[in-house]
Amino acid sequence: MNNDQSPFHLGEQMIQTKLGVRENMERFGRMVIRDHMPEQHQRFYQQLPFIFLGHEDPKGFPWASILFANPGFIKSDTEHSLSFSQLPLEQDPLTETLNENSLNGKNTKLGILGIELPTRRRNRLAAHVTKLSDNSIELNVDQTFGNCPQYIQSREYYPPDSHNPTETSRLEIRSFDNVAQKIVESADTFFIASSYDSGNNNPSDGADVSHRGGKRGFVKIINNNQLIIPDYMGNNHFNTFGNIELNGKAGLLFIDFQTGDILTLTGEARVDWESDDIAFFEGAQRLLRFKLTKGYLIKKAIPANWSKPEFSPNTQLTGTWDEAKKLKEIETQRNQWLPYRVDQIVIESESIRSFHLVPENGQLFKFKPGQFLTIRVRINDEYMIRTYTVSNADSDGVYRLSIKREHASSSNVPDGIVSNHMHSNVKLGDIIEAKAPTGNFYFETRKQKPALLVAAGIGITPMLAMLRQALVDAVKTRYIRPTTLVAIVRTEKERAFYQELSQIAEQSSGQINIHWCITKPQSKRFLGSDFNFIGRPTKEFFQAVIENKRTDAYLCGPPPFMQQTYDTLRMIGLSDLAIYAESFGPSSLKRDSQTQAFKFAKNASIIVQDEQGEVSIEQQWSDKDGTLLEFLESHGVQPEYGCRSGQCGSCKAKLINGKVSSTLSSTAPVDDSEVLLCCAKPTATKETSMPTLTIQFFNEHE
Repeated sequence: MNNDQSPFHLGEQMIQTKLGVRENMERFGRMVIRDHMPEQHQRFYQQLPFIFLGHEDPKGFPWASILFANPGFIKSDTEHSLSFSQLPLEQDPLTETLNENSLNGKNTKLGILGIELPTRRRNRLAAHVTKLSDNSIELNVDQTFGNCPQYIQSREYYPPDSHNPTETSRLEIRSFDNVAQKIVESADTFFIASSYDSGNNNPSDGADVSHRGGKRGFVKIINNNQLIIPDYMGNNHFNTFGNIELNGKAGLLFIDFQTGDILTLTGEARVDWESDDIAFFEGAQRLLRFKLTKGYLIKKAIPANWSKPEFSPNTQLTGTWDEAKKLKEIETQRNQWLPYRVDQIVIESESIRSFHLVPENGQLFKFKPGQFLTIRVRINDEYMIRTYTVSNADSDGVYRLSIKREHASSSNVPDGIVSNHMHSNVKLGDIIEAKAPTGNFYFETRKQKPALLVAAGIGITPMLAMLRQALVDAVKTRYIRPTTLVAIVRTEKERAFYQELSQIAEQSSGQINIHWCITKPQSKRFLGSDFNFIGRPTKEFFQAVIENKRTDAYLCGPPPFMQQTYDTLRMIGLSDLAIYAESFGPSSLKRDSQTQAFKFAKNASIIVQDEQGEVSIEQQWSDKDGTLLEFLESHGVQPEYGCRSGQCGSCKAKLINGKVSSTLSSTAPVDDSEVLLCCAKPTATKETSMPTLTIQFFNEHE
């Protein structure tokens, strides 16, 4: 690119500035946005059976199209040229635009998206038509760059014996009828075209087409000609939204993969930054509002030989409009006392009972694992208010309160009146009032960092919620945060939830480990099988169970236990900021603020090659993105890994270019040409504020 000219136009720059990423994206964009195709991009496009195109019609409205043929119909003879030996369907609006511009001697500008759905790989470019004939389109490249696979649903395409596009037919639509509504609201994928022309013939001018993905139901029809769509965290280029900010229009393309029908729409568009709905739609950063001007339903436009989608792990972290609606409806009642019915009572140990509460109105507030529920009960004509941790996962459909019977002599609860009431008087069907769950002590199950949970006595309850939620979220993310639980009780009989915790550990495929410490065992003959340690855990014990010093620690129990455990963990090297605490009783935890500094870069350009040397990722890294392994996982890539602590070497990759610094001591052997993704970050350099790091995946066992 011309170093004197920004790769982003005014609209893109406006949004980048609004979100505080302008400076970084300018540096990054100048490095990765090119005026030519890298050789691997040329090869990538030429093996595709279809490609997506965006254009602006003579009236200034963008449209998205799909060009479909046998692999090989796309050719690239030079790094600046691309050609198609296939024209768009006669019914496609692109055909009319190409013909009209050709007659007027005008070069049609196209946005192009090459996407390989089975592998979720994609690249984008902007180009203009240099020659149009009866059976081909020739283009010159203006801009090109790669995209990450974050929200792409994987689909296998099975080439049919034959596909006759002459059987297609077109129906014009001005509003969403039943057929259009079904296609839109059942979609998990669509494509969006946009355009902007400054009139200065800048490389950033022209049309663009991009992919959007989500759960079925993420696109909502709000009336007969309007849609609303969440926009998730992306690559911060803002090509689409930058165009919309200046042009106010967009084109949408929906595909019915079961029938081969496509729905192509154009209309007015705007970005909604302020809607209250954003907070209730899981994963949404902003919204796109679209008003239909005109559209076409093109029947049998493409072959209908597709497998069912395999949803991206990133997609699983997002929501739907039905879910958002329910959350919004109950949010207004968050600070109200609401009635909950006791649906089940379970005896967990000699002193602990679990009470399962279900809402009388059929709705539950969402909560984070580790948060507590504030309840009030009426005892002797007087309301008593207490807080108890919710000991189950958010998706379980109930609030489970696991309550220990406290005695009058307890220093934690001076009178024990509520816990005794719950144990002695509450029965099935009783109503208990509660407010929405809250609290600052909670567990981030998606965090790419090992965790240590340490609980004494009834302090096990938030830890149980954390581990249950970790298993639930693993279904969505295919990731279980490596976690070790150390549970301390006096006797074997006081081990509440022993079976449940054992099952969680068993279902975690080795990612969750449970250690029981018994301070007054009734028998030592089961040491090593039934429990792991006699007495309170020592410094040596924690050193044995903590695999690296980057571990987050979560502590819950009586204040003296909390302080002793905190001091021990600090002594063996855990960061003060990585130790989270929740105590039952007045908290007296004394902290220090020692931190360790590393010479890491603040920003870097990360290039990832596959085993064949093809570039699969080219994205900006910042210090908030964590290790290289965490960064890649957040961009939809799932490298192999084992211990995540620099011990096993499973995440080893080739270091092609650049330097890395280690976040912790590692024992896996690596040489100067290798890097352990789980414990490495780009190294700061004096030469540039945006160093480049190139790595390549490989399998040393092959």
